[in-house]
Amino acid sequence: MSQKDSLSHLYATTNHQEVSPPPLKRRRLTQTPSLALDSPRASSTLQTAGQPRSCSPSKNAIRVFSWNINGINAFLSSTPPARKITSYFPESTKTQKSGTSSTDAPPNANRLRTPLGQVPSGSPHSLRAFLARHNWPEILFLQELKIKPQDGPALLPKILSALNNPLNAADSVSDHRTYTLNAVLPRDKHNAKAFGGRLYGVGTIMRTDFARKWVATVREVDWDIEGRVSVIEMRGAPEGQDGDDPATKPLALLNVYAVNGTTQPYRDPLAGAVHPNCPTRHDRKLVFHSLLRDECLSLEARGFSVVVAGDVNIARGPADGHPNLRIFPEQHCLNRVDFNTKFFGEEDNKRAGAYVGTQYEKNEKCLDALDVFRAKYGMEKRYTYYPNHREWGSSCDRVDMVFVSKQLWDDGRVIDTGILDTPQERGPSDHVPFWVKVAL
Repeated sequence: MSQKDSLSHLYATTNHQEVSPPPLKRRRLTQTPSLALDSPRASSTLQTAGQPRSCSPSKNAIRVFSWNINGINAFLSSTPPARKITSYFPESTKTQKSGTSSTDAPPNANRLRTPLGQVPSGSPHSLRAFLARHNWPEILFLQELKIKPQDGPALLPKILSALNNPLNAADSVSDHRTYTLNAVLPRDKHNAKAFGGRLYGVGTIMRTDFARKWVATVREVDWDIEGRVSVIEMRGAPEGQDGDDPATKPLALLNVYAVNGTTQPYRDPLAGAVHPNCPTRHDRKLVFHSLLRDECLSLEARGFSVVVAGDVNIARGPADGHPNLRIFPEQHCLNRVDFNTKFFGEEDNKRAGAYVGTQYEKNEKCLDALDVFRAKYGMEKRYTYYPNHREWGSSCDRVDMVFVSKQLWDDGRVIDTGILDTPQERGPSDHVPFWVKVAL
């Protein structure tokens, strides 16, 4: 099947757009690519602990990376013209196939042999180089794609190509090194119209072999049309394992870009007038918290263990802001209380030093989830949001995080987590990536 044919089924709906990887008919090279290349930690004004923790692959576990990329264009602009696939192979391979001698190769025949995980000079920031540098994780969640819905049919195949085109001659292509793409783009014409509609949007990227074996469905939610949530529902335990064993509960993984609370008006998505019961983006943020919590509780009731990862636009407590936690205007504190009390129980909030106000909202339903970074590393000060218009480390917050069902944590299935907090890993964004490793 040609690549053109493989793309004919990509756009099932106008808002949730699925892209499959190109066909795997490329020659596998014998050259061994380099392993992950972790960027050295840059100097910082912060007193944080050592190097970012790496995330190595292992059997019977998945690695979920998450990154608010602050716009996909930086990963697509100035892309060199597409080469024939044979241009990525050693020159001797091509010339011998045509019947000529390998000595006929030009002097710069090896110019494409850039080490895997490094981007060739002149190339834009590369998602594939990121994936290669981190040993081909099973899942990559992206937030803030910033794609206008009408641009999706043109841009999403370009993203797919950026994910799957070989970086160089060392980059072999196979099911465990190609990826699918599911995008949820905004379609709220009244609340997602700034910047010409080029805002919000999440992308769920899954390694092909993982998706084929483990994923039952990837879907959006019916309570959001701003392009903020994508849900992976995984299949249950393989044959031979006890499906009633809590340790084998299937995972539901949610890619989330939460509402940022502001005083800007929130409009009725249908009528366009300011919403009478939810007049500001602050109000919509509180509603979003409730709807996301209820989605997670519903998934748990269906038998899933839940993993939520993304940009929640909340710093939970004093340890999550440097040099200080934002407390003005007061509504930011109320948003923080709302988030902490809807998603985390008393034990987790105490462990995280989370801001909960003077008392818990006793009448609120609670997911009783675990903030994985705080559960693993206590009050260690690491951050995910680093504004790129300020000196690195002078002002930063932990507003991106992963939290999981308490049962998943209690069963020992959460293996590790880490934040890739270096300027190099931040790249063109204002957020750094982070990751979690979970046992299947």
